[in-house]
Amino acid sequence: MKVQSNGHEHEFEAAYGLPEPLPKGESILWQGAPDFSDLAVRVFHLKKAAVYFLVLMFARGSYLYSSDEPALTVLAGILLVAALGLTAMAALGILAWLTARTTAYTLTDQRIVMRIGIVLTLTFNLPLKRIETAGLLLTGKGFGDIPLALSGGDRIGWLNLWPHARPWRLAKPEPMLRCIADAQALAAMLQKAWTEASGKTSVLVQTPRESGSANAAYCQTNALQ
Repeated sequence: MKVQSNGHEHEFEAAYGLPEPLPKGESILWQGAPDFSDLAVRVFHLKKAAVYFLVLMFARGSYLYSSDEPALTVLAGILLVAALGLTAMAALGILAWLTARTTAYTLTDQRIVMRIGIVLTLTFNLPLKRIETAGLLLTGKGFGDIPLALSGGDRIGWLNLWPHARPWRLAKPEPMLRCIADAQALAAMLQKAWTEASGKTSVLVQTPRESGSANAAYCQTNALQ
């Protein structure tokens, strides 16, 4: 199977998220995109950046104060770090917003289509029959990620996928539907569509999350030969 990647501007799409019309008889089951707020916090680490710059502000202020600098110098040092922090956080927020705005995930009864890219738009066409495993990572408040492992030698470059790639899978990158609202319902829909398309049954197996969190786990769907 050749994973198709097409560069298309959104206004030239045959339909939302699709570079060309679906074949006759194929139907769309679901369409969606990453949630901006969840993407900003979990993928672009906006909260961690805020904490980091707060620590820097405190450290800078403490250093200047302990050096017996004038109050205005201490305040200026703190405000400088604050300005740098706000600039960095604004950049991360804009990047997260653009990523969410330019991404479209589509699940049909035959494939998953991922339209991604801010500057260069790429469309990845993933037939369900060529998906070896699919997983579910629930992250709270109904949001979650769904990584997709492709069978055989099918491979997409990690840099072409990021941030729509499963973390730490560099040797064989896995496309991932990120920050999906009601991800559990989508995973169930995907499992049903995969079973019908492949003609195989499947089972859910718990595997630990890479980050080591005890409160989240991947539910991996494996074909039973």
